[in-house]
Amino acid sequence: MPDLPRFSLEGKVALITGASRGIGEATTVLFAQAGADIALSSRKEADLEKVAQQVRALGRKASVIPAHAGRLDQLQGIVDKTLTDLGRLDILVNNAGTNFFSPAMDMDEHAWDTVVNLDLKGVFFLSQAAARHMKDHGGGAIVNVASVSGLRPQIPTAHYSVAKAGVIMLTSQLGVEWAPHNIRVNCVAPGAIDTRLYDAIFALMPEDQQAAAKHASVQPVPLKRVGQPHEIADALLYFASDASTYTTGQTLTVDGGLIWTTGQG
Repeated sequence: MPDLPRFSLEGKVALITGASRGIGEATTVLFAQAGADIALSSRKEADLEKVAQQVRALGRKASVIPAHAGRLDQLQGIVDKTLTDLGRLDILVNNAGTNFFSPAMDMDEHAWDTVVNLDLKGVFFLSQAAARHMKDHGGGAIVNVASVSGLRPQIPTAHYSVAKAGVIMLTSQLGVEWAPHNIRVNCVAPGAIDTRLYDAIFALMPEDQQAAAKHASVQPVPLKRVGQPHEIADALLYFASDASTYTTGQTLTVDGGLIWTTGQG
């Protein structure tokens, strides 16, 4: 890695949710390369352990914390385990999320709660638990992963768009409110990224239509491709590191230019 001290995470501890694959895995590995010890959290321990092995191979410590980031009774435990295993908490990346098609006219309470509890409610309360520690230990950085669907409607996923819009506003709210405690809160809003969640959207379609649908999905994107997880991880590193010490409450879109085109997300 180039010697870029402002982007170094040497001596810091990062807690990353949704760390077992996709953007979370890419971020975990990049942060370890930048010098951080990592607390990895998601629901499946075996998947987390595979990523943790990559962290340890880089000479960094890894704490595996199986938990559901959308269940309030588990959130304080995620922070407590991070502190027990790694001794401190400097960075929180709220990356865990879910989405599925559900037309608004047909959406039931369970579908709404499944998405909103993980994608928004959990983000707030895990941030709160982390911030209470950071406040007493000199501050820290919280980085949320939203979506361009929080800035423009995605059809038919009203629960997801509303939750991600909430994350964007929450970022601004907490960025201002917690600035006196030296806690910076920022957000990355990805467009279409080559992850299992993106693929799952097309898996609902007949197999003979999937390739055409994927091709059509990138046509509104000025760069004419989906993004890669590491391209989101790079943006997250900026917000987590000292390269962004004068930045808080902000949302950065990383979407190939999609936000500037017309139509739906």
